[in-house]
Amino acid sequence: MTLGVGEKLPAFSVKATAELPLSDITIDNVFIDVTEKSYPGKWLVLFFYPKDFTFVCPTEIAAFGDLVDEFKDRDAQVLGGSTDSEFVHWAWRKQQEELKNLPFPLLADVKRELTSALGILDANEGVAQRATFIVDPDGIIRFVMVTDLSVGRNPKEVLRVLDALQTDELCPCNWSKGDKTIDLQQATTA
Repeated sequence: MTLGVGEKLPAFSVKATAELPLSDITIDNVFIDVTEKSYPGKWLVLFFYPKDFTFVCPTEIAAFGDLVDEFKDRDAQVLGGSTDSEFVHWAWRKQQEELKNLPFPLLADVKRELTSALGILDANEGVAQRATFIVDPDGIIRFVMVTDLSVGRNPKEVLRVLDALQTDELCPCNWSKGDKTIDLQQATTA
């Protein structure tokens, strides 16, 4: 069962392919270790995808990459991940044009411990489901979305939800950053 809103992000330790541009990567810095404590004080946007060298996945990864500065402006660290190894991530990044300068790490959950702990290991395929988690700086899951393996997600919607969560206020349907939130006191006296 997928972990839900209000639950604690499980402890994890995985290898990842670093977020450096290809021109800056060496054998000494291409792989990094990432844990749930690697980005203290930050919001985490964890998104998982089924497999490297596929068709829907690079479109999503590139779209998150296009928005990474907006996530950083909101004090959020984006982390992509799958059950492929860090070596497969690295090979894919070198081959896939839109991933060559990827601005966030790709987690390698080869032991399937993190995907299992999150409840997003697809029982039929044995790969990560297409899942997104927004985790607050205290390690509490505040948003979860899981779609079918064949359906890509919208990173702009993930950013919109992060904005709403960071207001700590009531946000109506289709709320966007800068829109009015719901004033509960005003709503109850009207």
